[in-house]
Amino acid sequence: MADTTTLKPTRAEDEFFAREDAEKRRKIALAAKQETALAEQERLRALHHMRCPKCGLELQEVAFRGVDADLCFACGGVFLDRGEIDRIARPDQKGIMEGLLGLLR
Repeated sequence: MADTTTLKPTRAEDEFFAREDAEKRRKIALAAKQETALAEQERLRALHHMRCPKCGLELQEVAFRGVDADLCFACGGVFLDRGEIDRIARPDQKGIMEGLLGLLR
């Protein structure tokens, strides 16, 4: 009989729990968004839209190999919208992150 305390989770298990966690966070965020008044949402959008979450300076959108990444040339941050990480993770898109980071050098 195997000792279950020494078994490590598989990659599939890790991905499953990561997806489950992301879905829970998405639902919480949607509920919070629904509770926030429309005017408040617009005020927050005006304050934060296309601003770097790390340093607060303006982000620049750069089209690179089919992905529109938001880059902060001040701190070197690279930010992706929903679905863009999936396009980058495709096997036929190897090297795209290195290319994006190369734009900042």
